[in-house]
Amino acid sequence: MKKTMDRRQFLKYGGAGLAGLGLSALNVPFFRMGKASAAISSNAWQFGVMSDTQWKSTPGGEMTCATGIIDALNEQFIQQDVKFVIQVGDLCNNESVNEVRSMPTRAEHSQALYDAGIGFFPLRGNHESSSTAANELPVLFPQTLGQGSNLYGATNFQPADISGLVGLTYSFDYNNVRCVMLDQFHRKDGTDYNGSSYNDNMVDQVDWVDAMLSSNPEGNHSFVFAHKNLIGQNHKDNLFGGGLTSNPGPRDQFLTSLYNNRVGYYMGGHDHMHHRSLVYTADGSAKVSQIITSSNSYKFYTPRSGDDGRETPLQHELYTVGYYIVTVDGPRVTVDFYSSSHGQDYGSVSLSACPSFAFYLRERFGYSLNGQQFEIAQGDSYTDVVDSYSGTTAKILDGTNGNSETDYVGRDLTKAVNTGWAQSDQVDDAASQIFTLWGMADNLSLYNGDLTGQLPSEDESQETDTYTLSLTYNPRKIRTSQLMRGNFAIAARNEDDEWVNAVDLNTGGTKTFKRGPWKSGYAVGTYGVDPSTKTVWAVLNHEGDFVAKLI
Repeated sequence: MKKTMDRRQFLKYGGAGLAGLGLSALNVPFFRMGKASAAISSNAWQFGVMSDTQWKSTPGGEMTCATGIIDALNEQFIQQDVKFVIQVGDLCNNESVNEVRSMPTRAEHSQALYDAGIGFFPLRGNHESSSTAANELPVLFPQTLGQGSNLYGATNFQPADISGLVGLTYSFDYNNVRCVMLDQFHRKDGTDYNGSSYNDNMVDQVDWVDAMLSSNPEGNHSFVFAHKNLIGQNHKDNLFGGGLTSNPGPRDQFLTSLYNNRVGYYMGGHDHMHHRSLVYTADGSAKVSQIITSSNSYKFYTPRSGDDGRETPLQHELYTVGYYIVTVDGPRVTVDFYSSSHGQDYGSVSLSACPSFAFYLRERFGYSLNGQQFEIAQGDSYTDVVDSYSGTTAKILDGTNGNSETDYVGRDLTKAVNTGWAQSDQVDDAASQIFTLWGMADNLSLYNGDLTGQLPSEDESQETDTYTLSLTYNPRKIRTSQLMRGNFAIAARNEDDEWVNAVDLNTGGTKTFKRGPWKSGYAVGTYGVDPSTKTVWAVLNHEGDFVAKLI
């Protein structure tokens, strides 16, 4: 059943504006946590990701870093208590203005993170692509070499095996995560892979990437970061060259390595928009989840058609300023995407002053090393979603992807539904393991140029299509006399991290208990227990964490 509210109808937000704020002034940002904690265990931790911080220089000025945006995001990361922050390149707009270098300004504006005990790990982008910048970056940020006082718990730094890339391409670990950071620009000694252009500079790094990923201990997460994308939306130059089909052999070798080593996400910048997709090898045998990160700059790009036929688009938001919080909870990873209006009427603009910010939770997605991923196209059933773990089986019994959103160039947006699991040892009266669903919410697609106002103006709805979820339960954990009272059911976590009846978190519907198996036609809000199959089931229109328990 589709939602009745048109997700593109937004209220105008009138509290943000340019207000003549200077670029280097810290604007106190509106801070908004998500609707529910992404973590289940007490060992969970978070890191942040930000994008290009270009700012155009002004006549007689030297400012080419978006210092106001940087300072505002620093405050968000500090309040979210992240352990470190990664920036995916384009630290400045021009390397120097009036013979004054710009990257030291970017380095100065990472001090707030250091003062809060938070690490900062940058990459170069094409706006600081020279050999001068290649030598400058490890001096300004010695942590890229695993040196200095700003490591804050990051360990196992591994440099590139090419001398001209040491301190530029590198890998490091934090707890159970390995971050592989890739630089594809002019090297320290001024050389390039093919001797004439940096476009091919990833070709001789593929084997090193595979070595970093394949040596990551079993059960740890891997993420790969670079400035340019696997397939861009506005820019068609990419990680492997100037065009979509450049260096096809190394490109597919790289994608296959990421796929075989279960890399969670490949994250890049360059396009100044939020875009998620699945990117495939030429033969379709391997795929990688790509995240293009939202603008942190004065400019905002618009997509162009052309994807080489190797991309499935998932989510899409243009013309906003955003950042990402990645929560790592054992084998589970949840990513929260927050964004704010750029302070002017919605659309592609060129900012001349830093806006005030009101950040909203726009999308939550994730995966788990102990789960699976299912691609559900528009009009397809969710019933392929079946997964088992440690004695518990979860199934979606009914429901269809009724979403009709497209991206800017008209491609249908698919839902990537991911499953994951956690032990329920610490959950009172639990009779199953904890099952997590990500990717059921309707696709994010804020791009319509006819929209007006300062957008976004609210958290994005997390409502899903109506579907029926079932979980098996362990009959030894529950007395037969407790099964038919309506208080043994699928429970879900609410915004206060309390386990409540999952149907209580629905949007609309009537809470109705049924004894026996689920039947087609049951309305949203209906739930029940089937002792003959030892399952509990519920008709829902939200995703989240679920467990069979007394409530």
